[in-house]
Amino acid sequence: MSTITLSGLFVYPVKGARGITLDRARAQGLGIEHDRRFMIVDPDGEFLTQREHPEMALLETAIEGDTLVLRAKGHGPLRLPLRPEGPTDRRVRVWSDKCGAVFVGDEAAAYLSDVLGRRAELVYMPDDATRRVDGRYVNRKERVAFADGFPYLLASEGSLADLNARLREGVLMDRFRPNLVVRGAPPWAEDAWTSLSIGSVVFHLRKPCSRCSVITVDQATGVRGKDPLATLATFRARSNRVYFGWNMVAEGEGEICVGDVVTLGARSYDEAG
Repeated sequence: MSTITLSGLFVYPVKGARGITLDRARAQGLGIEHDRRFMIVDPDGEFLTQREHPEMALLETAIEGDTLVLRAKGHGPLRLPLRPEGPTDRRVRVWSDKCGAVFVGDEAAAYLSDVLGRRAELVYMPDDATRRVDGRYVNRKERVAFADGFPYLLASEGSLADLNARLREGVLMDRFRPNLVVRGAPPWAEDAWTSLSIGSVVFHLRKPCSRCSVITVDQATGVRGKDPLATLATFRARSNRVYFGWNMVAEGEGEICVGDVVTLGARSYDEAG
């Protein structure tokens, strides 16, 4: 097999908003540093995503030092602390998980409400948050921020190329919102992987990622279509779910960089203890 390398690295500071392309990042237990630590919610604390609000794809994010910057067409930039402080007394829900979060403030709420055309608030998950990864797929009490279920999402360029060969019009990898992208593996080879290492960090593949209507949203325009979900359903469906990419957890912390060699067959999750 040819050498497999890390070809893409992405962080999404605000769940559902546009991500940031990185050359290097610090991998931590909660995910890539700063990944999905912010979330947009309605007044009842229910999370908002591109599933119902595809226009969220147009909400740009940037990290400038200790500042999170939000930008949207027709709106000036909004600068916020990258690590807001305050009580975690805002109760929010991510799927079936309920947890406490920091309310970021009225300015952010007014900005997002204006951008989205509905009442919205911004909340933040601090370092000591205790939202757990689904215990059916991990052997320890792994934590996750506001990602759907796992701290990391892996995708393969080879698998995307195979999918695009089946589409009338190919799509970009950003449709799938991965954290880590690998190059050099055959299409769908990741289905057989159990663990891998990048730099000093070991990642354990725990569950294939089931996909929803978010992947039908063009991340550059916010326009929704039918593909690639419809085409994926013809050959990547199982038990009424459609799969692309793998959910992972990390063992330890460390810096990872685009171009790093990916080593397969790192020690097993159980051996990592």
